[in-house]
Amino acid sequence: MVPEFTIVPVPGLVIAVVVLVLIVIAIAVNKVWPLMFLHVVGGAGWTIVDLFVGLLVGPIIGRLPLQSRIDFVTRFMPKMVVLMPILVATTLAAGWQLASNLGFTFTGTPQHPWLVASFIVVGVMSVLALGLLEPANIAVLIELKKPRPNGMVIERLMKRFVYCAGVLGIMQVATFVIMTKLGSM
Repeated sequence: MVPEFTIVPVPGLVIAVVVLVLIVIAIAVNKVWPLMFLHVVGGAGWTIVDLFVGLLVGPIIGRLPLQSRIDFVTRFMPKMVVLMPILVATTLAAGWQLASNLGFTFTGTPQHPWLVASFIVVGVMSVLALGLLEPANIAVLIELKKPRPNGMVIERLMKRFVYCAGVLGIMQVATFVIMTKLGSM
């Protein structure tokens, strides 16, 4: 039995809008501290979620009985629908503006190769998070809303979600290396 749930939780949207307003203000002000704060907090949140879901929660979900999986998914996944896009957007927008503000986007700087490496890793992660995970997440929730959810479809989508989250968690290690290198230059 599928418990009642909403695909997009409205309270989460309010928080996402507040964060979106903060990032717009930080970019408009173009000062290092607010940009650094939002980039680090957004990036830390993204990293923590990827590592936690991909390496800890994912394998646990796969071993739960079906009803327990359904109960977990209907409580957890709607929050992820709102959380991940705003974390990704905040991290990328603040990071780009911060790199521009600090002059790292100029090809002659010693930081530039590391910045390009960062763009590549984070670009791939963004495509996976927003182009693969988010649609799979929403598709699972839509399937669960149907009068007769197809368990095979849900299982296939959840496997995609869990494996992709694991790959993202591992890719986050590369961002640790790149960001600590950039921060120490």
